Amino acid sequence: MLVGIAARSLAAVEDRVTLPQFRMLVVLGRHGETKLVTLADVLNVNSSTAMRMAGRLAAAGLLVREVNPDNRRESLIRLTEEGQRIVDEVTARRRQEIGMIVARMSPEQCRTLVAAMNAFNEAGGEPAGNGLNPFGWPDDRSS
Repeated sequence: MLVGIAARSLAAVEDRVTLPQFRMLVVLGRHGETKLVTLADVLNVNSSTAMRMAGRLAAAGLLVREVNPDNRRESLIRLTEEGQRIVDEVTARRRQEIGMIVARMSPEQCRTLVAAMNAFNEAGGEPAGNGLNPFGWPDDRSS
C-alpha cells in the first residue's frame, strides 16, 4: 500500500523527475546545501552517479551546483525554489493520502502503528524525527 501511495504522489511530477532524483531532492530539502560527496554517501550511490543525477536536476532548474569556496575541488548542491516546491507538493500529497487512511483507524491502532514505524526506522538506522507527526494525521490521534 505504501508503495502505491508513493507512486501516486509522484505521478504529477513524473515527467520531470525519477524516483531516485526525487530522493536526491528530498535529502537536499532536509539537509540544505550539501557537498556532492556527502549527498552520494547519504543516497548510497557512487559520486559519479550523484554527479549525473545532480546535472540532470540542475538542467531542469531544480537544484544549483556551485564550487565550494573553501575547497574548489568540491561541489556544493542546494535546491532551487522550484525544487523545494516539488518536494513540498509530493510530500503534501503523500501526507494527505496517508492521513485519510489513518483517520479511519482507532487511537489505539494509531499508537500501535507509530510504535511499529519507530521500531522499523530505528532498525533501519533512520534518525529520530523532529517531534512533528510524520504520518500526516492530527496529533491527538497518536497520543
